[in-house]
Amino acid sequence: MIILGIESSCDETAASVVKDGREMLSSVVATQVATHALYGGVVPEIASRAHTEAISGVVTGSLAKAGVSLSDIDAVAVTYAPGLIGALLTGLSFAKGLAYAANKPLVPVHHIRGHVAANYLVHPRLEPPFYALVVSGGHTSLMKVGSYTGYELIGRARDDAAGEAFDKAARMLGLPYPGGAAMDKLASEGDPTSIKFTSATVHGSEYDFSFSGLKTAVINYVHTAEQRGETLDAREKADIAASFTGALIYTIVTRLEKLLTEKEKLPVVLAGGVAANSHLRRAVCDLCAGFGVECFIPPLSLCGDNAAMIASQGYYEFLAGVRAPLDQNAYATLGV
Repeated sequence: MIILGIESSCDETAASVVKDGREMLSSVVATQVATHALYGGVVPEIASRAHTEAISGVVTGSLAKAGVSLSDIDAVAVTYAPGLIGALLTGLSFAKGLAYAANKPLVPVHHIRGHVAANYLVHPRLEPPFYALVVSGGHTSLMKVGSYTGYELIGRARDDAAGEAFDKAARMLGLPYPGGAAMDKLASEGDPTSIKFTSATVHGSEYDFSFSGLKTAVINYVHTAEQRGETLDAREKADIAASFTGALIYTIVTRLEKLLTEKEKLPVVLAGGVAANSHLRRAVCDLCAGFGVECFIPPLSLCGDNAAMIASQGYYEFLAGVRAPLDQNAYATLGV
């Protein structure tokens, strides 16, 4: 079965063709990073307009790269939630028109489920049940995946997502947008024990995450230095990045450790844009090794937003009988 996937939840316009949920035949991504870097972050209206300009060419290119025509496609899978509403509507509207014109089923896919499914494309042995830790710019979620379409939310971010905290800390240190890769590199050059940034606990919800206080602590640390007339040198910035990264990862890993200690021991899947962070990848793998459970992480190319993950999850949603009507709406926020 061949699925065409379309993704446009934020600032990446993407299309992909995937066979049987596991074999990626093509993946085309049009990025808007250079545009949004001018503003230090994603501007929703600009993102929506860029999606409109790029989506037809991206989908056409994906089909050509896969060596298939629209008639060869069995279904069209598209991200419908969560994300920037204008960006989502662009991809969803295009997918609706395409599915209707080609008389193909339309399959709605939750963006977070898509991130998890990125692992199906590179780990043939991976199958539910397992725990999924999705860490991205807009989401930090800990879930139990009981089946390909059965998700149980265990913990979530109550304020800023981990990726958002990374981006804001990077901006305070004068790093270019997007800040994730630059923060990763800078943290590797610093001492993670040099500054004590504490992690927060959500009272009564031991598996939930909170990163707002940590983000604010970094902002206050930098502002305090500026108010004293001090200029942070390269070494001090590296120590801030390392200490911040260590505290953020500690917050994430302790929740996962608690889960593996108190609940059923299952394999762990790491996914999402922040899954590209080398420090987080190493920490999660080390924790899993200590508990004797398998750890699955996608390659860097599949950590960020892409349509292959949407097509992969779309395959399993299709098998489960999930279909979208032509009046399917998009949602900026939606539980998994």
